[in-house]
Amino acid sequence: MTRQPGVARRAEQLLGSAVVATAPVAGGDVSIATKLRLGNGTTALMKTMTRPPPGFFEHEARGLRWLAEAGADGGVHVPEVLAVAPDCLVIAWVEPGRASGDDAAALGRSLAATHASGAPSYGAEHDGFIGRLPLPNRPTDTWAEFHASRRLLPYLRMATDRGAIEPGDATAVEAVARRLGRLVPAEPPARLHGDLWNGNVLWGSDGRAAVVDPAAHGGHREVDLAMLALFGLPHLQRVLDAYDEATPLADGWADRVGLFQLFPLLVHACLFGGGYGARAGALARRYG
Repeated sequence: MTRQPGVARRAEQLLGSAVVATAPVAGGDVSIATKLRLGNGTTALMKTMTRPPPGFFEHEARGLRWLAEAGADGGVHVPEVLAVAPDCLVIAWVEPGRASGDDAAALGRSLAATHASGAPSYGAEHDGFIGRLPLPNRPTDTWAEFHASRRLLPYLRMATDRGAIEPGDATAVEAVARRLGRLVPAEPPARLHGDLWNGNVLWGSDGRAAVVDPAAHGGHREVDLAMLALFGLPHLQRVLDAYDEATPLADGWADRVGLFQLFPLLVHACLFGGGYGARAGALARRYG
């Protein structure tokens, strides 16, 4: 590790501890990640961004802390927030390891506990972000209303405006948004990560998985499980089996996985274009 003076100075201002070395961390699509070795012998991760949207890192820190509240009840591990400012976020370092089947089962049980810790409403007190895109979170009375009006329809409009989805595919997604209340069994609001794809699950060298980069809110627990399945996760079936054993899922949940993947596919259509809009349309037709 070398030392990037600008990054080190900013971290020292926030942490009150000397930074003896820094190293870039690969893999971030939105933020620039830097590993910090501190003078007190600990290691941390600092995230920065060129011209972050107002409130970006503060929202991420709130989500991490809210998810971490479930840790005392067996919830999923969340790295400690060490410092946050408008221009950066510093969290405890997770030393990377390789996932085993037993580690995956433990993740399933801990994720079930986090979800079961609940949320005060469908939504969140503050709007947030998904990637760099704004994420509306104003609470609604039902999950179906929340998911349609705060997730599917805003990003469908954005994808349409950007030419990232064809009219026929957009019509299919709209039809699903109108029928969510009949397609998905009602459940109390769960405490969700909200952006739980494979890249936001860190497998620690201690055998414990940690989750990062949340879009945390109260919602339907099948949202997180469907996101895990969208881009793949090591030992996914062990995660799902352990989750279902700890907190049984409603009948037919496996048939609804594609339904819950519509939102992240629309987000990807907005961000990257490509074939994501067509994938969303094809999935929506399965539930039409």
